[in-house]
Amino acid sequence: MPAEQILEHLMNEYGNTILRMCYLYLKDYQLAEDAVQETFLKALKHYGSFQHQCSEKTWLIRIAINCCKNIMRTRWFQIRQNPLQGEYKQDDTDPIDDFLEKDSVSAAIMKLRADDRQLLILYYYQELPAREIAAMIGKSENAVIQRLSRARKRLKNILLEAGYEE
Repeated sequence: MPAEQILEHLMNEYGNTILRMCYLYLKDYQLAEDAVQETFLKALKHYGSFQHQCSEKTWLIRIAINCCKNIMRTRWFQIRQNPLQGEYKQDDTDPIDDFLEKDSVSAAIMKLRADDRQLLILYYYQELPAREIAAMIGKSENAVIQRLSRARKRLKNILLEAGYEE
């Protein structure tokens, strides 16, 4: 299959899913778009070595998570996320922000630590089983189940603080 067809297939099949996951991970629409672009370029470059030991979706999500982590490691990202007394004003032009502000569960997820967000996104948004998540992040299935439980509790506390009832 030619590279153009592979790329078109991957983007049509998984593009929106990967973009949503990257946005929830990075909390910035433009950075999420950059991560998605990098994800598909890496996937295309390494598609020939993909051994189909997992689904294409799982493989792409793993690449996307690594791209997001690379972006988060950059000095620019760290400065932007931890601005010093008014030196940075957040750009409010993200087209998806209004939707997410109205969706309080998504807003609550955005308040979680990156590792908690990652697990909840993979489990609930990407609907991956704990076994696949464990393989992706290099932990045991039991560790993933425990971490998911803790992440749910943290999310529940955030939602309770926001006025939700049990």
